[in-house]
Amino acid sequence: MKLTFYRCALLRYLVASLLLCFFPLLVSAQQDNQPTIRFVRNPDPAPEFKLAGLDGKPVTLADSKGKVVLVNFWASWCGPCRAEIPDLVELQKKYKDRLQILGLVVDDEDLDAIKKFAARFGINYPVALANNEIRLQYGGIPALPTSFVLDSEGRVVQKHEGLRDPVLYETEIRSLLGLPIGNVKVETFEDTGEIFLKNADRATELPGVDLSKLTPEQKTVALHKFNAESCTCGCGYTLAQCRIYDRDCKTSKDAVTKILAAVTAAPHATPASAAPSQPASPVASPSPEKPHE
Repeated sequence: MKLTFYRCALLRYLVASLLLCFFPLLVSAQQDNQPTIRFVRNPDPAPEFKLAGLDGKPVTLADSKGKVVLVNFWASWCGPCRAEIPDLVELQKKYKDRLQILGLVVDDEDLDAIKKFAARFGINYPVALANNEIRLQYGGIPALPTSFVLDSEGRVVQKHEGLRDPVLYETEIRSLLGLPIGNVKVETFEDTGEIFLKNADRATELPGVDLSKLTPEQKTVALHKFNAESCTCGCGYTLAQCRIYDRDCKTSKDAVTKILAAVTAAPHATPASAAPSQPASPVASPSPEKPHE
């Protein structure tokens, strides 16, 4: 009887010791699986616009001052756009006093058809036709739908291309409104072109460009050239911006390949004046469509 008691006590001791040994690993695993949302660390102001809404009233960012704003670029012919509209309608209804969704239609100029579409889907937020100027100010809009998330100060803190889980949108909105978001971690990141292409000069990595074999000095020179030279595909962007905008662009791919060959062949590379300091964040793969001139 006494022997059995000691055996049980020893077994409990061993189990407790093992749990204590593996507890840090268990905690780390839970942290790795923790859902996370990300916002730009030093966000840029959203480009202002004034467009005519479907009802004839002006649609502007200024009218939504103090609210969290979701600027949603879409088209009535776009399947993923149609799929997410009911979720956007519900979000607008649920957070109507503190959230403003703005639907900007691109590549779709049939106003009567859009009005019928909006009525059929019960769209309860302003909708307007976006001109090419607005489209370019927001980075060309390479894929539909594309949504920009603005904080209450009118700054772009996130950008989403393609159809997204409505839970993600709601979590971001609640976080920006200071509402509970459960066990969700909030991280910040430096915009290196994934939000606004003008910030591509901060990137130290580019889609489809292997810089791993370069010395730090060669990498600095190459990145400087990528940001100084324009792509000739017709996009109007630098080579770095084009690689972020359209990783399938053969023109920019060939150009950066030639630059890499020249940089590695040079006996001594002289570093450029301003080297980016933050790693590039992963970006969504855009469509091959180029922005209208």
